Amino acid sequence: MTGAQEQEWGVAPLPRVLIEPLVRNALLEDLGRAGDLTTNAIVPPGHVGKTALVARQPGVVAGLDLARLAFELVDPAIRIEVARPEGSRIDKGEVIATIQGPSRGMLTAERTALNFLCHMSGIASSTAAIVAAIGDARARIVCTRKTMPGMRIVQKYAVRVGGGANHRFGLDDAVLIKDNHVAIAGGVAAAVARARAGVGHLVKIELEVDTLEQLDQALALGVDAVLLDNMSVDTMREAVRRVDGRAVTEASGRITPQTAPAVAQTGVDLISIGWLTHSVGVLDIGLDHRAA
Repeated sequence: MTGAQEQEWGVAPLPRVLIEPLVRNALLEDLGRAGDLTTNAIVPPGHVGKTALVARQPGVVAGLDLARLAFELVDPAIRIEVARPEGSRIDKGEVIATIQGPSRGMLTAERTALNFLCHMSGIASSTAAIVAAIGDARARIVCTRKTMPGMRIVQKYAVRVGGGANHRFGLDDAVLIKDNHVAIAGGVAAAVARARAGVGHLVKIELEVDTLEQLDQALALGVDAVLLDNMSVDTMREAVRRVDGRAVTEASGRITPQTAPAVAQTGVDLISIGWLTHSVGVLDIGLDHRAA
């Protein structure tokens, strides 16, 4: 990806060193012990062809670098010409990219490339739809740690491509005190005190609260952020009023495209949505043969 492309849609591409193990492992899983039996039996070794990645439905493109890498790892002679770069909004029937080169390699890499591209584009498209739904509200749409094992980095990247932002990447980059932590510590104050004593000065502390009473306690303790868990819109609006800028406010709990606009209007800073990564649908994209 070029610097101009990065500037155009505002998200830095993932370094190859991070994505290559994912793509390589996916190819190894698919190739198994004997390679592509079907393609190797039917397609002549020297056959050269041309295909196109075509959108079957409208959405936002994400994952082109992983798709490209899948083809290149199978056969470095394969060349891809991108027509609709990463972050582009596409319509049904649009050509995203054309691919030329050895036909065996194209067909062998097809499913792995599409798995990444369709899944990541699905995340980006769903994120973009919710971002559009909340309009000019100050809230940012963020994902969570509810990701598929081994896929977190690319799923969170796809959220950014869709116009969202990322919550913590793992257990090691921020403190989020939840109900079980509080129960074991013996109370909110004890949990916050132990967290402060156990982490460095640059680590943020967020506390999950279910009621306005818990919120008041959190504010008195001076936490950096509060997670407003499963609150009604009216309660959330009052919570934001009480916080009054003293902490970051995050709304969470079964938020949908239909309910997100009302949640955003409460004035919260963040709206976290787990299904963006753990159960979002794919964007339907196909690889179509073209006459040479």
